Amino acid sequence: MNQRTIANKIKAKGIGLHTGHEAIMTLKPAPENTGIVFRRIDLDPVVEFKVSPQIVGETTLCTTIVNDAAGELIKIATIEHLMSALAGVGIDNIYIELTSDEVPIMDGSASHFIFLLQSAGLHIQDAPKKFIRILKPIKVENEKGGTAEFRPYEGYRLDFSIQFEHPAFQETAENMILEFSCTSYFKEVSRARTFGFMKDIEMLRARNLGLGASLKNAIGLDEKGVMNAEGLRDKDEFVRHKILDAVGDLYMIGHPIVGEFIAFKSGHALNNQLLRAMLAQPDSYEFVSYEEGTEPYRYNSTKIAS
Repeated sequence: MNQRTIANKIKAKGIGLHTGHEAIMTLKPAPENTGIVFRRIDLDPVVEFKVSPQIVGETTLCTTIVNDAAGELIKIATIEHLMSALAGVGIDNIYIELTSDEVPIMDGSASHFIFLLQSAGLHIQDAPKKFIRILKPIKVENEKGGTAEFRPYEGYRLDFSIQFEHPAFQETAENMILEFSCTSYFKEVSRARTFGFMKDIEMLRARNLGLGASLKNAIGLDEKGVMNAEGLRDKDEFVRHKILDAVGDLYMIGHPIVGEFIAFKSGHALNNQLLRAMLAQPDSYEFVSYEEGTEPYRYNSTKIAS
């Protein structure tokens, strides 16, 4: 199981969900052991963000990374869907260049990012892939009753439960368990879209959030139910999207995880707190590599599954 990057450079353009700013995003191959590196190329000098749990700043409705370069706080918002796609494909090393302060939202899921990665192709590198293996349970919780925890497990299993008091959620599953692999990720969660409540729009926009949101890039919910004419892509799309978010948030550790993730009413903040709690306990995890055929879950070896 070796590290991988993309084979070719590829570009896309879109608007940010929260800022409404248009951005051109360029994905570029990166050498072994580079990791995932975001770049704000609209700034002079260019500001880099090497992915890690410690660079996560704001977590209100998205995951935002920060860099206090030259005494000024520079941000990139809403990275979780792209990070989720990178985790699903198993990309270890990549440069992500942006001309603005937010990753384009595309359709609100990870599917457009996967299409870009498919189009760019995969390049298998010479260095071994490094996994993080959970060795003992770790749990964090918040004041609203949300919890997130890691447990040892020979594979990567995500067990997520949601709880919303809204009519649309009474007809959909509130729990999902995903046995992670390249194929299961693509088929079961990658197309699940982000969602939001119309009752919160005025409050969000007063805080400069949701300025780029529309029914083209999110599921809208009024007091009765789903507003999108096409409805849901899957009857369990809400909890599937929460797993999509968690896959991306947890990939901020920079390595694929071997363990079980269990969450109840968790979000970006709690997901990040769990990673930080793990790093604060060095005996709770270890780095491991696997020979091809012995890895705990499967990535496609030479191409991205469709």
